[in-house]
Amino acid sequence: MTMEMATLGGGCFWCLEAIYQEVNGVQHVESGYTGGHVNNPTYEQVCHGTTGHAEVVCLTFDPNIVTYRTILEIFFTIHDPTTLNQQGNDVGTQYRSAIYFHSEQQKKVAKQVMAEMANVWDAPIVTTLSAIEKYYKAEDHHQNYFRSHPLQGYCAFVVSPKLAKFRAMFLHCLK
Repeated sequence: MTMEMATLGGGCFWCLEAIYQEVNGVQHVESGYTGGHVNNPTYEQVCHGTTGHAEVVCLTFDPNIVTYRTILEIFFTIHDPTTLNQQGNDVGTQYRSAIYFHSEQQKKVAKQVMAEMANVWDAPIVTTLSAIEKYYKAEDHHQNYFRSHPLQGYCAFVVSPKLAKFRAMFLHCLK
């Protein structure tokens, strides 16, 4: 079995993590940081917006079960790729919409999907596309956050509705 990785930033990593944990074929989801200039950043540093890092999820998936294209189609459905450095009330460069590709094939697929999605959204897509460089795993208490804290305010009012939208739209992708 050959596994692939995908790294995506689309606002708070708790939202993306909760959704991709339910996708059939995604074997592992990890919250982390990438795209910045500070080595081994902390959550607090990233939240201050001075590290250049985005909050991201790094997915390990089986392409025989779920394709990279499908992962990106989910990505463009569960966040707003037209708002620069913002998702809802989460504002700052750490919440930017970003795809970090792991191969030239992923880059090619991402460009195709982005072009297709440009016809779906009413405003221009601001999602950045760049090669993954250094990735840093987020602190342990940020892993499996929604599953561990479903009644926490942000989870109840932000993550849960996104998860419900995903479940309704991608029933065929659920584990």
